[in-house]
Amino acid sequence: MVLLYALIVVVLINCGYFFLFSKFSFFTFPEITSEKNYPVSLIVCAKNEAENLQKHIPLWLNQNHPDYELILIDDASIDDTLEVMESFQNEYPQIQIVKVKNNEAFWANKKYALTLGLKRAKNQRLLFTDADCKPASNEWLSTMTAEFSEEKQLILGYGAYQKGRGLLNRLIRFETLMTALQYFSYAKAKIPYMGVGRNLAYTAKLYYDNKGFMSHIKVPSGDDDLFVNEAATPNNTAICVSEKAFTYSIPKTTWNEWWRQKKRHITTAKLYKPLHKFLLVLYYLSTISFWVLAVLTLIFSSWKLALPIVIFRFLIEYIVVGKAANKLGEKDLIPFIPFFELFLVCYQMSIFISNSRTKQSRWK
Repeated sequence: MVLLYALIVVVLINCGYFFLFSKFSFFTFPEITSEKNYPVSLIVCAKNEAENLQKHIPLWLNQNHPDYELILIDDASIDDTLEVMESFQNEYPQIQIVKVKNNEAFWANKKYALTLGLKRAKNQRLLFTDADCKPASNEWLSTMTAEFSEEKQLILGYGAYQKGRGLLNRLIRFETLMTALQYFSYAKAKIPYMGVGRNLAYTAKLYYDNKGFMSHIKVPSGDDDLFVNEAATPNNTAICVSEKAFTYSIPKTTWNEWWRQKKRHITTAKLYKPLHKFLLVLYYLSTISFWVLAVLTLIFSSWKLALPIVIFRFLIEYIVVGKAANKLGEKDLIPFIPFFELFLVCYQMSIFISNSRTKQSRWK
């Protein structure tokens, strides 16, 4: 019976998190339109991204907003990135180019490049994306920045991945879905802890009040999540989940590429605030404990008592995560939620173990 009692405790913890996630899943977000179209600086940092820039600069320039500048940061690229930027600048005066050269103190450091780009921005409201990100519509810029107000200085958006064939594509999108479900839900619960640089906005005042990236300038990753973790408060953060304001990136196409990407991303979590680390670790441990205890209890304890508990937990998960998947345009993932969840916790454990043995020092 000890296994059964342990399973009950873990399922209750799981359901506590699903209740937290329901704050996002079941909330109806009103469509916000700004009465004033305030000037905006759209900032994109690119390193060896000539091909993506050729495709996406026209989309960024086609945004339905009357007053914005596009700041393109060439982070010491060795391909034709700078040439592509300059070819567009010759035709569009709202483009500003920042050329970054590597130096010994900040070698291959994206935060250093972003800092130089931010200094060039002339507007108070800043919107960030990556060179490989395609806006969902020409209303992206206006919709994201409409969330700004005197109180709301930090806006969290959804950076999705394009749908494709194969298991890897679905796993990447599921991991992205679950990450977004968590940071949106925590923000709704007044404990914001992260955002993604593929779709993130904040004010210059917030940036300078928090001394930019100085507290973690030497950490390879975290220009997005570590800044949000440090600067976000219960009252200054808003979320934008309008489909018009999504961005779409092309996901990694090989397991090795995804492995390296996730290894780099996960290194920042240990620098989060203590409360956030506790909640994230408890969620991970309770999830993996559920799978272990579910198997052990069904085999070695009273399966007739354990089975309804396991089914109940899966049902709650399907309802909450499924609702979020539908809201974020990921409906095709819903039938595979349990399988993807099990794979993801095992995959993350492998990355944690691997990261404890190696050190990451560059962003690309």
